Amino acid sequence: MSQSLVKIYLHITFSTKYHEPLIFEEIEKELHNYLAEICTSIECHPIKIGGYDDHVHIVCSLSRKIALMNLIEELKTSSSGWMKSKDVRLKKFYWQDGYYAVSVNPADLQELINYVENQREHHKKVTYKEEVIALLKKNRIAYDERYVWD
Repeated sequence: MSQSLVKIYLHITFSTKYHEPLIFEEIEKELHNYLAEICTSIECHPIKIGGYDDHVHIVCSLSRKIALMNLIEELKTSSSGWMKSKDVRLKKFYWQDGYYAVSVNPADLQELINYVENQREHHKKVTYKEEVIALLKKNRIAYDERYVWD
């Protein structure tokens, strides 16, 4: 085949350092738009970005030109600097060190989009930690809970 044809959908989530509720409602949409711009700039088409006061969920495609770890690094580094510039209360804003990322079956994409759209409602019942543990179990990702959180 003379072309490289790739379509990989990703579900990515990561939290603020120590799960601090620093994603204020008044800048949440702006942050999501900024994350979408980062994805677009590196050819990782953003599909849906959402989250809550202590974390984000990113549904995007992965460009054939970039490694997952480089996508995550760009998302975190750029948006962390952006957050620090938005509000004096965010001068010490950081993302957690780790992240969660899985590939998504195209048949499951709409269900995931709906899930990300309903984060505010979802987190009235479930904490981010409970959510991540459920995602890890659902996707059969081995983990040691001592090292999941920072």
